[in-house]
Amino acid sequence: MSDSKALEDYLKIIYKLEGSGPEDKGVQTSIIADRLSISQASVSNMIKKLADKNYVSYEPYYGVSLTESGKKIALNMVRRHRILELYLVERLHYSWDEVDEEAEVLEHAMSDKLANRMWEDLGQPTHDPHGSPIPSLDGVVMAQNWQALIDIPLDKAIKVKRIKNRSPEELRYLANIGLTTGVSLKVKNAAPLNGPLLIEINGQDFHAIDYRLAMAIMVDQL
Repeated sequence: MSDSKALEDYLKIIYKLEGSGPEDKGVQTSIIADRLSISQASVSNMIKKLADKNYVSYEPYYGVSLTESGKKIALNMVRRHRILELYLVERLHYSWDEVDEEAEVLEHAMSDKLANRMWEDLGQPTHDPHGSPIPSLDGVVMAQNWQALIDIPLDKAIKVKRIKNRSPEELRYLANIGLTTGVSLKVKNAAPLNGPLLIEINGQDFHAIDYRLAMAIMVDQL
């Protein structure tokens, strides 16, 4: 992996992990290591390099946070990635479970000019195939006030808006049962102790959804 690719990957991962932990903490290096499947020592070495370039700040017991310059790079990589995913689906007819791996490779090789041409060709979209927001040209991310499926009362009419960071296998499963962005749902039953949810899709099909997977399905009330 080239230094520039590694740098971009780290900044993008830190951006995605920020806000997922306690509000008064940064991102822990152990979590970054788990996400990238590498040693914590390797993460610590890269964090030092990023800090030297003023892309991140790091404090022991607090964690890692992006500086403004680091966040700018991260948002640009997220923008490229999500535009690529949508282009692969809309123009090249990939399925939504195939695009993440392709975009991970292509995002480092493409220019901002090409990304913007693709975005224009797609009609200046605001979201990728999974419902994740595409950062604007000036790095603004559209606010989303959606709820996780696990937080929805029984029999409340809702619509799927986003599927957050799931594996290709999970995305294929959701597509096979017809659970994609835009479909209508109701939660019919929720097992205790973080057990599975029984959902009704488009008023006709019933399926069980694992609690962990349901946490990643973001919905809005109809």
